[in-house]
Amino acid sequence: MKTRNLLTGIVLAAGFYLFATYTAAGEGNHAAKPAKPVSAKRFDALANAAIAAMRSRAAELHVTGVAVVSYAPGDTIQGWTSRMAVVGRMKDEPSATAKGNNLIGIAYAKSAEMADTLQNSGTASRPPMTGEFGWQGGVTARGKTGRIIVAFSGGRSEDDVQVSRAGLAVLQPAL
Repeated sequence: MKTRNLLTGIVLAAGFYLFATYTAAGEGNHAAKPAKPVSAKRFDALANAAIAAMRSRAAELHVTGVAVVSYAPGDTIQGWTSRMAVVGRMKDEPSATAKGNNLIGIAYAKSAEMADTLQNSGTASRPPMTGEFGWQGGVTARGKTGRIIVAFSGGRSEDDVQVSRAGLAVLQPAL
């Protein structure tokens, strides 16, 4: 009798252990599986293609500046992978009448605003926060597996938006 109780206890303990291991590993979870993360190699290739499209559109519009493409996996922005490229110039030098512009900083400020609002830069229904300018020139969209954020700074706002849209057109179908 004692042997039978001991064996029953061992079998039950083993069963609980296997069940816990099975469900903790997600094997027994039938909820929707998260999308496979984009590899760094794949993002690099897509980012390079998006920046090439942005360079091309900037040349058509006769503008120079800074391009930033970013991808944040998942439903909320907790981190992102990005690529920045100088497209002709990265700053406007200060002069006696103007303090100059850091185009890299402006492009990233547009990106930061979009990360918070999930709206194109300069179109949020709230006033710009410290660190934001509220300037147009960045576009964002939901991709298949995360949020895509693209910004350009260096031209007029409407030109910056067109350059950014060229990058988004490359990234959105793939991400």
